[in-house]
Amino acid sequence: IDAYVASGEWRGKAGGYAVQGLAGAFVVKLVGSYTNIVGLPLYETVALLSGEGFKFHQNWLSARP
Repeated sequence: IDAYVASGEWRGKAGGYAVQGLAGAFVVKLVGSYTNIVGLPLYETVALLSGEGFKFHQNWLSARP
């Protein structure tokens, strides 16, 4: 824990850590969607959009930057 605090990675993190960062070494178990824990729940978002008729994969493939 002292090494983690000294790393400064905790700065700017909700709860003081990011599961995808150094503190992930302390995480024993995740319950639920990993993408929801670290940000946008991608699987659930695609499922909701698909349920509303949005053809996600077709639009994604034809998207232009």
